Parts: sequence; C-alpha cells; structure tokens
Amino acid sequence: MTSKLEQLRGMTTVVADTGDIEAVARLKPIDCTTNPTIVLKALGTPMFKDQVAEAVAWGKKQGGAEEAVIASVADRLAISVGVELSKLVPGRVSTEVDADLSFDIEGSVNKARGVIAAYKERGIERDRILVKLASTWEGIRAAEILQKEGIDCNLTLLFSMAQAVACADAKVFLISPFVGRILDWYVKSTGQTYTSETDPGVVSVREIYNYYKAHGIDTVVMGASFRNTGEIEALAGCDRLTISPALLEQLDGDHGLLEKKLSGDHVKPVDKITVDEKTFRWMMNEDAMATEKVAEGIRAFAKDLIALRAMVKKELATA
Repeated sequence: MTSKLEQLRGMTTVVADTGDIEAVARLKPIDCTTNPTIVLKALGTPMFKDQVAEAVAWGKKQGGAEEAVIASVADRLAISVGVELSKLVPGRVSTEVDADLSFDIEGSVNKARGVIAAYKERGIERDRILVKLASTWEGIRAAEILQKEGIDCNLTLLFSMAQAVACADAKVFLISPFVGRILDWYVKSTGQTYTSETDPGVVSVREIYNYYKAHGIDTVVMGASFRNTGEIEALAGCDRLTISPALLEQLDGDHGLLEKKLSGDHVKPVDKITVDEKTFRWMMNEDAMATEKVAEGIRAFAKDLIALRAMVKKELATA
C-alpha cells in the first residue's frame, strides 16, 4: 500500500509549512507557506548565506534612515526565501505582511503591494504568491481591498467561525484555520485529553469547512498548525493542509489506510451567519480562546520580526 502521504495527496493539496529548502525538494509539496519564524530560521542556515550577503550589500547602498534601511533589508530577505521556495514548488508561496501592521489597514495594503512588486522584480508573478495577513478585522479589510486588485491573500491566525465568515464575505482567496494551537489552549484550560475526533482544533476546521461548502463559498480552507499526524488524518479531504516537514516524514513512513474524512459532496445544512464589524468584535470578545490565540500569535510573529531586524542591523554594521 502507498504511504499515507501519497494517499493524502489524492484527497488534499499538500502544502509544506517550512523554509527548509532540502525538505521541500525531498517531499515535493504543491505550495509552501512561510511566516517570520520560518524566515528567521531559514536565514540562519548555510543554505541562505549568499542571499544574506546579497541583501546586506544591497542595503549598504540604500540611503535614508537606518531603521528604514534595516526594515527594507529584512523585507528583501523574506522575499529571497520565498524566491528559493518558488523554484521548488509548482504552486504558491505565502509571504507574510509584518505582524506590527495587524491593526493597520492602509499599512497592510501598502506592504502587500510592495511584496508583490518585489517578487515581480525577481521575475515571479502575483499568481505564484499569496500575501499572508492576520485574521484581525483590519487584516480582513486589507485583504478585501487587495483581492479586488487581483492580489490573492492567505488569512492566517484564524481560530473562529467569526473570522472564517468575515473572510468569506471579503472574498479572501484562502484561510489558514489553526488546529494545534486551539488544542493547546483547550488542553491547558481544561486539563482534558482529546482524541483526533474530539480535538477542538479538528472540530473547528470541520465546522468551517462544512459552512463554506454548505453555502457554496469559494474561499479555500487550508488547515494549519498541526501537533500530530492524527489531526492531519482527521482532516483528510480538506481543500489544503499545510504541514511541517517532520509530520510529512511521519506520514510518508506510514503505509496504513487513510480514510477520507471531508468532502464537499457530503455537507450538513447550516444557517448563514451575518458578520459586520460590531458582530465580529463581539463574537471574538466572547471567544476567549480565539482572542487569546490571535493576540499571542501576533506577539510571537512580531518578536521574530524584531529578531530578524536585529540580525540585519548586526550584519549591516559588520559588513
């Protein structure tokens, strides 16, 4: 029997959640997703030594305030990681807008346009890129503007139906509902042990998937943030799943039978939900898990963005 990874490929578009070039070349995903944490880790490897040197040399030639130059070099490095990944996957590469713009509509839109322009300078068109934005109200509004301009977006840090519905209303191309981080919150808050079927993260993605399919919503559902292969198997059949190399390797080494769990042909009727800004903010306020996890995720990505810029500052000073 073929591996569970190969069986999964027959049901779901498999995406690699990594900046590890060797892993991507070996595991052959369709798409790749990155975030500030992944970019920072990738740039710390010998694989990107030349790209770091190029970006620093470029930065030394730029004029303007030091902080602006540092930010520009950091942006260039994030694009460099995406460029290398784009050479290995036939599909899309997701590149994230700065976490400190998560509540800034105009800033997010301008940064996203810059990301697309930077890729185009490297010969990569917008149809190969997804711009990642946090699923805040402001991030979703920014995505709505960008989608109308033909810039496809990936809305990340998504933990609730309120966020999913707002993204659908904004005609976002793709959402990344998190699984493992939801499980983390419930395990910590309840002390309970969950199976793959009762896992709150799995249940959340299944509900979002069902809602989208029941109402003919085109937005792609891409489950993300997995803690174990059981969560992945429980979402087999989802539009896309973005998976770390370690879990992809585990699936590749398992030759058991993989059952398809989700299908657009088998959905349960569900009422349509209307979400304006007032309703969105209230629903998020009432969902402690979603509120806490969005804030925690933004802080974590912002921390790694600061670390990336600190690395750039050091490289510029010693170049």
